[in-house]
Amino acid sequence: MTDGLREKIAGEIALSQDPGKTMRKWREEFSVSQNELASGMDVTPSVISDYESGRRRSPGVAVVRNMVDSLLEIDRSRGYPTASKFKAVKREECIIAMDEFRYGISSDDFIRAINGTVLSAESEGRRIYGYTIVNSMKAIISLSSSDYLKIYGWSTERALIFTDVFFGRSPMIAIRAHPLTPAMVVYQRPENVDQLAVKLAKLEEIPLVSTDMELNELIIRLKDLKEGK
Repeated sequence: MTDGLREKIAGEIALSQDPGKTMRKWREEFSVSQNELASGMDVTPSVISDYESGRRRSPGVAVVRNMVDSLLEIDRSRGYPTASKFKAVKREECIIAMDEFRYGISSDDFIRAINGTVLSAESEGRRIYGYTIVNSMKAIISLSSSDYLKIYGWSTERALIFTDVFFGRSPMIAIRAHPLTPAMVVYQRPENVDQLAVKLAKLEEIPLVSTDMELNELIIRLKDLKEGK
């Protein structure tokens, strides 16, 4: 019941020009006081107040996750009065797998875990907080510009992994046309990667990586990476 709502709240906060105001909107939507939310997040009420008033800088991924989980846990304890009002967001067929890491994974560790080859742009110093595996052909056919936001989950600081890639142009063109950019783009067993895809990745300063792993093995590796194996 809550997975789609969890992504909806986190996405709205991440994309908002005023994250604090959006945090307050959702807290009030759940009829939760600042004191209740602070208790659930294990912070002081002044921290909540500072975020909502804009006195504290925009919340990071960990803060947003803590807030959303706390709101949903409070709602669960009340019998889901708020969550039941929202229809779950149906995951598009083009999304094969999607998850978040408990902490940022260095891009180098991520690339090693998937036996990746860097095709363009330096990846050093980047952190990966999640991944989405997308069937590129289905995405081109089925995703509207608003639907495209769903592939980012909790954070844009993630690896977008595209399957069924022939030349690699379409995924990079779609990414460049959208205001959100991922921390990394990965092509899983591409037929070929032409220079236009590489050039677009360089222009956007997005590390472009390829991997020859089979899809099932790749999913297992990513799950192991999340669990610290």
